[in-house]
Amino acid sequence: MRHEPAYQPITVETFLSLDFGTDKKFELVDGVIQMMTGGTRAHARVAGNIYAYLHTALRGSGCRPYGSDAAIRIDDINLRYPDVSVMCDEPPLPETDTLKLFERPRVIFEVLSPSTEANDIGKKLDEYRRLESIDTIVFVNPVSELARVVQRLGPTSWRDDLFAQPQDVVLPSLGITLPHAEIFARD
Repeated sequence: MRHEPAYQPITVETFLSLDFGTDKKFELVDGVIQMMTGGTRAHARVAGNIYAYLHTALRGSGCRPYGSDAAIRIDDINLRYPDVSVMCDEPPLPETDTLKLFERPRVIFEVLSPSTEANDIGKKLDEYRRLESIDTIVFVNPVSELARVVQRLGPTSWRDDLFAQPQDVVLPSLGITLPHAEIFARD
């Protein structure tokens, strides 16, 4: 569709003004509206575990985790909904409660699924790395129960660790470590 001459890509602002109802979720990719699929129970459990741990660990720190309802603006024609994102220095004030997106995430978590993994570790990784505010991008695989951690070392340099065994996820910019057992907890 994006290559059809009659189709005009839309902006993030236009996308946010649309009402899609409550039963479906969409992202904006290169100005094209794309429907997101639902996740598995394992996906929801792992994302919930990460959010719950971060919510408690970050209380009072000036940083706050948000679930997949928090939109992240990549640029004027791309908007993503990471499974968990952490914002710092953006207090949840009554006057900002109605805003629909964030522009300066510090840490992003994507829980992988077979149908989205290639896009998550490809296009989305490239998009997230373009955001100057990003310090760490974490990809979590609920099937293998392993993680990949991409951390910024400098303006244009990154460290990319793909763990081959269970490993805690160190988040230096937040001053915390997310235990492997918490990420994949089943109780």
